[in-house]
Amino acid sequence: MTNLYAVVPVSDKDAGLAWYTAFFARPPDEVLGEEALWQVGANAWLVVDHRPERTGRANITLGVTGLDEILAGWVAGGIGHEPIETYGNGVRHVVVRDPDDNELALAESPPEWTARFRTD
Repeated sequence: MTNLYAVVPVSDKDAGLAWYTAFFARPPDEVLGEEALWQVGANAWLVVDHRPERTGRANITLGVTGLDEILAGWVAGGIGHEPIETYGNGVRHVVVRDPDDNELALAESPPEWTARFRTD
């Protein structure tokens, strides 16, 4: 496999676009018809698509660094989140739900993992 496209269905195209623009703190990288695409990795995209019949079913976790800064930006942009969990292995995890109840989560690995698994 070379590319990943994770689709998040939304019931209102304009509201979904606005919410995900705030979530990513930037507009989509591409808009193709009904789909808005944010590039989230070298070959990975999150696709917001107007599919009212399928809303509330997405469950996506994105690996990040700088979790606290991201959460501060969300709060400033009016996006709330569930409490941060810290797992026994040191991973910090937080869930946010979009207006259609799709679940997006961010996971931040402990610093020693980041150094061990760097690919650049």
